[in-house]
Amino acid sequence: MNIRVLIADDHHIVRRGLVFFLRTQKGLDIIGEAANGKEAVELAKSLKPDLILMDLVMPEMDGIQATRIIKKEQPEIKIMMLTSFSDQDHVIPALEAGASGFQLKDIQPDELVASIKKIISGENQLHPTATSHLLANLSNNSKPAKLEELTKRELDVLKEIAKGKSNKEIAAALFITEKTVKTHVSNLLAKLELADRTQAALYAVKNQLVD
Repeated sequence: MNIRVLIADDHHIVRRGLVFFLRTQKGLDIIGEAANGKEAVELAKSLKPDLILMDLVMPEMDGIQATRIIKKEQPEIKIMMLTSFSDQDHVIPALEAGASGFQLKDIQPDELVASIKKIISGENQLHPTATSHLLANLSNNSKPAKLEELTKRELDVLKEIAKGKSNKEIAAALFITEKTVKTHVSNLLAKLELADRTQAALYAVKNQLVD
């Protein structure tokens, strides 16, 4: 079953370029285009895409506000920010609003397609530049009590998630099976009351769990 994608970007040439390229890719259906955040919210309601490629800075309503509204109304929709900005003032609010991924517009086309498919499969996708900004600007929040509920192994897995690693990569790094990693991920998300891996990665960074 193909992934149904909505593209939201106020730059016509960028938007049309994305549509043209992604329509050539197997497994993807481009079902709509939005020129601003307000249109993205409306189209999300009517078209019910699996994933939205969302620009950050747009007229009428920006990508962060649109993401917040869409995720509140339709939490099952995945949103990937595709932007030129990678500073913490853009990255953190986007992830807190509910974005499952953050990629820069200089990403290679094939990597963009791979990121879309990985997000749909449940993996968070952060551009290395965005990740480095996150890690360089750690929050000074004190560690919440919930962290104390995690086992040492769950804590290890959480730290690896924060580095953007897949289950397979975490399994290799910790010398455990992928199935065991999945179990640890499910357990730690439940204990920390987090919705997905992206929120887990942000949580880990905010609480200074990444070396």
